[in-house]
Amino acid sequence: MRSEAILDVRDLKVSFGVRRAGRKHRVQAVDGASLSLAEGEVLGIVGESGCGKTTVGRSIVGLVRPDSGTVGFKGADVIGARGASLRKMRLNVRMVFQDPYASLNPRRAVGDAVAEAGDINGFFKSRAERRAAIEATLTAVGLDPSFAARYPYELSGGQRQRVGIARAILPTPSIVIADEPVSALDVSVQAQVLNLMMDLREQLSLSMLFISHDLGVIGRISSRVAVMYMGRIVEQAGTRTVLDHPLHPYTQALVAAIPKPDPSKRIQGAIETGEPPSLFRRPSGCAYAPRCPIASDRCVADVPELRSVGTDGRIVACHNL
Repeated sequence: MRSEAILDVRDLKVSFGVRRAGRKHRVQAVDGASLSLAEGEVLGIVGESGCGKTTVGRSIVGLVRPDSGTVGFKGADVIGARGASLRKMRLNVRMVFQDPYASLNPRRAVGDAVAEAGDINGFFKSRAERRAAIEATLTAVGLDPSFAARYPYELSGGQRQRVGIARAILPTPSIVIADEPVSALDVSVQAQVLNLMMDLREQLSLSMLFISHDLGVIGRISSRVAVMYMGRIVEQAGTRTVLDHPLHPYTQALVAAIPKPDPSKRIQGAIETGEPPSLFRRPSGCAYAPRCPIASDRCVADVPELRSVGTDGRIVACHNL
């Protein structure tokens, strides 16, 4: 049985104004997403580029303001938070960004970047305490304390991402939102950073929202996964359940894309056809219908709602399941 939710997102909607061919458009990036994160849990959000998963993470930490919906952290409203309550929330919900090159200020030394949240919130009582906290945190992420005096241009991509992780865990938060933290790294470094994040989650008792386009990566680190497509969650269940028995046709396509040396374990048959529709011309009904091999007339007309399927807590948005 899962423990009480530390994070609760309900019917989140986010849109952006864009200009295209001289005209203004409103693009719906997130269209009614709902999810919850239990204390100590790792929830994966997976989907292809442009599905809205990063926007969900940024909305939770307050970098993007939603059009509607609620984001609750330990029962408190995040979207309406101001002043001291907002600072407290941001100290407890931290983010590791995708690009280790763009996420660090090139003019700030590593030690100052790692201590920034503590400096802003008056966390350190003395310079000696600040220095000791920086050194301990750098050591925790596998960097020598001497890195505190270096600048981002002196570091490799993997080292920069370790600094990004260090910045997210000082002071120790309740939740870390990791936005594709290994996608910009070499494959050999990806494994090291994933192992580091799993170790830190255990040592610091962190809850984690892990965002990725790669179900193989999600399978290594998360206990539960939410699959997103064009701003909506289409399937949510335990990670092993999704990987071993995907139900939604889009989830089946994602699982089929994971390389499998054993041909008998590959999903057989038609998975999908065509390309994703444009966000400027969203299809009516189910957004996946134009690519779905089992789409019916109802799929084209009506948007499917998430509903429980089976007895394992799985929810799926599909008319034909």
